[in-house]
Amino acid sequence: MAEEALDEGLEDDGSPEQTKVSGRRLIIFAVAILLLVIGGGVGAAFMLGLFGGEPPPAAEEGVVQQAAPVQQDTRAFFFEVPDLIVNLNTSGRKSTFLKIKIALELEGSQDVDRINDVLPRIVDNFQVYLRELRVDDLNGSAGMYRLREELLRRVNLAARPVKVRDVLFKEMLVQ
Repeated sequence: MAEEALDEGLEDDGSPEQTKVSGRRLIIFAVAILLLVIGGGVGAAFMLGLFGGEPPPAAEEGVVQQAAPVQQDTRAFFFEVPDLIVNLNTSGRKSTFLKIKIALELEGSQDVDRINDVLPRIVDNFQVYLRELRVDDLNGSAGMYRLREELLRRVNLAARPVKVRDVLFKEMLVQ
């Protein structure tokens, strides 16, 4: 019985059968490989800027072109938000508190007056959001990132048209 199974896979001369690949499959396989190679070459040439780029304009003789320095206001203006102490949302009887000190990075010094005008709204938005957080929401760098993004979104909505660049945590204690 075992010899019959072995004999079925052998040809008349005792060598194993070889499967024949049809000519059509071989051509399709070769064309697919050729297209991949050509596509990769074109993609690489495009990424290197060999296609579609305009040559740089030629400078006139005797004229030296200098790029004008770009004036960017890189100074940062910070606004200190009063310390916030909130009771976190817990399922048990044990109370958990969050104490947080926040600074807001503003685009310019003229924005400080507008932030002072809407500070009660900003603090209220922060407190409402922070009271709904659980301790698990603050774990790890992902939790801190989500907290930063949510506070930034809330402060930008409250202080519109002032644009707050970033929310910076100066201190954060969970007890």
